[in-house]
Amino acid sequence: MTTAQSHTPQGCKIPVGILGVGHFAPPEIVTNQDLAKFVDTTDEWILSRTGIKARRRAASHQATSDLAYEAAVQALHNAGVEPRDLDLIIVATMTPDCPMPSTSCLVQHRLGATRAGGFDLNIACSGFVYALITGSQFVASGTYRRVLVVGADVMTRFMNWQDRTTCVLFGDGAGAVVLGPVAPGYGLLGVHLGINGAGGTNLTINAGGSRLPSWSDNIQRQDYYLQMVGPEVFRFAVQVMGEAALKALHSANLTPEQVTLFIPHQANARIIEAARKRLGLPLDRVFSNVEHYGNTSCGSVPLALSEACQQDRIHDDDLVVLVGFGGGLSWGSAAIRWGGLLRES
Repeated sequence: MTTAQSHTPQGCKIPVGILGVGHFAPPEIVTNQDLAKFVDTTDEWILSRTGIKARRRAASHQATSDLAYEAAVQALHNAGVEPRDLDLIIVATMTPDCPMPSTSCLVQHRLGATRAGGFDLNIACSGFVYALITGSQFVASGTYRRVLVVGADVMTRFMNWQDRTTCVLFGDGAGAVVLGPVAPGYGLLGVHLGINGAGGTNLTINAGGSRLPSWSDNIQRQDYYLQMVGPEVFRFAVQVMGEAALKALHSANLTPEQVTLFIPHQANARIIEAARKRLGLPLDRVFSNVEHYGNTSCGSVPLALSEACQQDRIHDDDLVVLVGFGGGLSWGSAAIRWGGLLRES
């Protein structure tokens, strides 16, 4: 595995925290029993290997920007921030509506956030954590004051429904946060990012880019679908999830014993359990909703974070650790002291 860097944002001029969260999941629920009607699988096979019972599927008229918009509206409402007050919008996604324009432009227009700049960020399932850390730097430097960060994906559009090793894992969803200045000692305290491109071929969607454009003569139908070397990705995830969390904590001189709630990427219940054991955390300090949504890629971590807030699992002064991992291969983590909201003058 390549060497990656951990950093302590405390040295930045302005502490940066989360002012509000939101999420959106399409209403259609696809259960394991539903999949078993047309995929060579069973509820028991899926549940025993992944911990997933159901996932959400976007309607035919819904694209990634639609899910992102709904999550953004909720996050803005919960933060008490108007779209016109946003300075920047970052959308983390690997399933944009189209190659151009960026999904951030579509979300910006629909929100009416006329002052905001924006861009998309694609590092697969690690995307939200990467976007969160990226967005925080704009606030920490004083460049911007209000940044909307969205993680959203419509993964079901890229599934090979004949491949039971992948199609049972993924669902559609989105989550969003609003970033802004907070009191000293709060917000992002420690972060860690890493990639290992040597493992990139273990998790791919090969077609649709400049190497295999859609009009290529030698393109195969399966090249448009997500393809995964499952055992290799599983081994990578088990190794990196706990280690990434520890590095974010260590960079802020914190320990796992101080963690109030661990919110990992919701890819597989067995991977989450391995990370829990690596950190030595009791079950009640780990949040998991993978059984209801499956792997929503960039939507996974913020969707779980939003649901944890809704369920009153996070309070002021809590130490929350977020971890994402995915294609690239990539990983990222952040240790956040919750609260410290400032009263606007």
